[in-house]
Amino acid sequence: MEKVGILFLGGAKRVSMAEKFICAGRKLGIQAEIFSYELCREVPVASVAGIITGLKWSDPAIYDDLHRKVAEYGIRLMVPFVDGAVEVAARYRDLYGDVTVPVGDAVDAARMFDKIEADRLFREKGLPVPAANGFPLIAKPRFGSASKGIKVITDSDALRSLKHPEDYLIQEYISPRKEITVDCYVSLAGETITAVPRYRLETQGGEASVTETFRDPEVERLARETLAATGLRGAVTIQMLRDTRDNRLMLMEINPRLGGGAVCACRAGADLPGFILRDTLGIPVEPCDGWKSHIRVCRYFSEVAFDMGTPQNN
Repeated sequence: MEKVGILFLGGAKRVSMAEKFICAGRKLGIQAEIFSYELCREVPVASVAGIITGLKWSDPAIYDDLHRKVAEYGIRLMVPFVDGAVEVAARYRDLYGDVTVPVGDAVDAARMFDKIEADRLFREKGLPVPAANGFPLIAKPRFGSASKGIKVITDSDALRSLKHPEDYLIQEYISPRKEITVDCYVSLAGETITAVPRYRLETQGGEASVTETFRDPEVERLARETLAATGLRGAVTIQMLRDTRDNRLMLMEINPRLGGGAVCACRAGADLPGFILRDTLGIPVEPCDGWKSHIRVCRYFSEVAFDMGTPQNN
């Protein structure tokens, strides 16, 4: 069986997704060998993957280091799992071209992680987003993630007291809402393969801990329009919200990578790892609309033990 080396960037907690890649490989008749590039070895994904210790995403030497690791471990596919790794993976692909990276252009990816720039792009493309007038408002850190540092602003005094307002995206605060995630895959040839909506029923640390797929033509249509307007490629996670007072559907943000709860889409029948592997191997990727609604995934804590008294070689 042919071996295909897969390097996760920051896949520390993505044990389930690693298992999905291994399973998808078997279906394609290959052995998916998973590695994850981390700052330390003691991470949960070590239970199913080899750990390669490396550098911070901001380190200028990271590209040369990754190039050495790609050659040493026979890597053919590089998959980023955290925001900082997406642009790194895209730029690595542009520099060396020796691996498949299922993300779009590095500049486009970086724009998605700047909330002000992303909001400006969405408005330019005519995509529906929350307004920026009237109270209450919500101030989101321009480069924040996982819902950290968000402030609700109830009046003009609170708005004037906001330090460094240029560092925040300020929008209408919508309290009675439903939060929606859409797990998507756009082939490297530019075809939207799937768009699977799910409700974020519970969250922990900014990630969905309980999530459930559902069918909604309006949500799926907006997801596809958003993908076409932005030109993104590979795995894309779109965040939306619906105002339950008037049923308005709005785009919040895009993460141009696999989301933490994307295993729900996989469980529903949208084989995201399989799509990625097919693109890597040059096998045509067929559109997938046969996924099931009402598939609920409840994520839980588990343990991986490490013997810290045993020396480990890099």
